[in-house]
Amino acid sequence: MIYRVMIVDDHFYIREGLKLILETSDTYEVVAEAGDGAEALILLEAAEAKPDAILMDLNMPRLSGLETMREMKERGIDIPVIILTTYNEDELMLRGLELGARGYLLKDTGREALFRTLESALRGETLLQPEILTRVFEAKSKEAAISAPTARKDMPPLSDKERAVLQAIARGARSKEIALELGISERTVKAHLTGLYNKLGVDNRAQAVAVASERGLV
Repeated sequence: MIYRVMIVDDHFYIREGLKLILETSDTYEVVAEAGDGAEALILLEAAEAKPDAILMDLNMPRLSGLETMREMKERGIDIPVIILTTYNEDELMLRGLELGARGYLLKDTGREALFRTLESALRGETLLQPEILTRVFEAKSKEAAISAPTARKDMPPLSDKERAVLQAIARGARSKEIALELGISERTVKAHLTGLYNKLGVDNRAQAVAVASERGLV
């Protein structure tokens, strides 16, 4: 199966670099490019065959990555977004996770990280690279320090399996890898993830790891 990818970035050389990497695989095809969020939305509304995933820059003219994701939600455009980031956008990264970003990639990312993150996004999972996780933890900790009085303290205790799953996703492990490691089925892994999300009050893996880090669980 070939997956269709849209690249949204205001820098031509970034788009070209990602295209060159994607073209080395028979699994992915770049079907659209846009220089900003406004252009991306026009292309998404007009496209007969919408992309299966979007690689999107955070900072762009006219309409930023976050603004584009908000607009997509309002228009009912449900396509997994992987955000392209640099080294000085940590707080914006948190906002992107809250909007449902399926992953973050540094703009100089390598082939393996790009494909691994795309694969996870297409499965409906969220995957963050270790260096990105560290930055999300730090940004979340700063935010938590500011809003500490309103933080949830009454979280139900995690089961041993939930803790094991939490530690695994903090390492960036996929559901299949977690299932093999713990000797359980992927369906059971997903059930534990659902329990984690409910107890932590989050919606995806990245948020779960960020909140768990804030509370000293990982």
